[in-house]
Amino acid sequence: MYVSHLESALDGTRFEAGKVHTVHQGRPLWVRYRLDEVKKAVQPTDLLHRSATLWRYRELLPLPADAEPVTLGEGGTPILPCPRLGKELGLSRLWIKDESQLPTGSFKSRGMTVAVSMASALGIKRLALPTAGNAGGACAAYAARAGMEVFIFMPDDTPRINQMEAHLAGAKVFLVNGLITDCGRIVRDFAEKMGWFDLSTLKEPYRVEGKKTMGLELAEQLGWRLPDAILYPTGGGTGLIGMWKGFQELRALGWLKEEKMPRLISCQSDGCAPIVRAFEAGERFAEPFENAHTQASGLRVPAAVGDFMILDAVRQSGGCAVAGRENRIVEWMQRVMSLEGIAVCPETAVCFDCLEQLVRGKKIAADDEIVVFNTGAAQKYPEIIPLDLPKLDKDDPRW
Repeated sequence: MYVSHLESALDGTRFEAGKVHTVHQGRPLWVRYRLDEVKKAVQPTDLLHRSATLWRYRELLPLPADAEPVTLGEGGTPILPCPRLGKELGLSRLWIKDESQLPTGSFKSRGMTVAVSMASALGIKRLALPTAGNAGGACAAYAARAGMEVFIFMPDDTPRINQMEAHLAGAKVFLVNGLITDCGRIVRDFAEKMGWFDLSTLKEPYRVEGKKTMGLELAEQLGWRLPDAILYPTGGGTGLIGMWKGFQELRALGWLKEEKMPRLISCQSDGCAPIVRAFEAGERFAEPFENAHTQASGLRVPAAVGDFMILDAVRQSGGCAVAGRENRIVEWMQRVMSLEGIAVCPETAVCFDCLEQLVRGKKIAADDEIVVFNTGAAQKYPEIIPLDLPKLDKDDPRW
């Protein structure tokens, strides 16, 4: 293990590695590595002989060398060219990185394999998690794999498939009349009485380390270079934060062939856009978004504990935060799949509405290389797709 210490993202306070940590002053911690030692221990060519899972980047992950990962084979998602969709949008180099092909059908597999592996290595036996969707199923699956007990709290309008997969994996699932912030309050308030560890987004330091492998993998797939811009659907923000951290680590290791960093574009629905509002106001911290509503359940996060980390990453990259139109979500899901055969989730559909706005506003050029992350499978959201299909009688003489 090459972890040197943990560090407050807010004020830099250092914490000893190898201990159970949550937050400092209510804000997240970074995991820091001895990158000079990593550089001596491994080179990009060494990865060619490793399995195509995210654990190929073991030197840049926090799990001790003598601990076995809790894994379902996650990693190695494809980066798919989208020429027909790109042509309609006026883009010559458009890609989708399809995280829906991970074991639990979303990018949450990445964070949970690392977080649950670390919890197991640290001797934690009971977990709790607030979730608005895919994180619950992923947490339940990896907890089952590790033989751990887990309690999942979901808003009562969470997609039914997310409820079902957590239940099937043996989690104790509770529906809450409220938002994910209300679920988080339950987890926090009952932590001492129930003796569980809070695995909330950025309330522990290791889910973000799993998510950063999206960035490591993307760089490797592109031959150790990075695109001009990355569009990422942003709820709690761990994916965007993690990738930016990963890119900095790759640059420090000297693995990148170019100094260029991608512009990070944080995409939210106009029904819940606290990061967009804070970005436009020039603020570092985001005010809670009142009356949050969106069909993209993963984006229904009215207050993110890592808000300043998201905004810092976006600004440092020269990117921006954009709100997609809620009433265009289903249209974009159908448009992307009908043109490219890629079943994007509603969160990613928001990204395409943002992308269209940016192209029209000339903030993205026709020859820019663009990567949009599809963070989950469309098939997990049947409730939001209106269907009125024609029916045929098998005895109809016309057929």
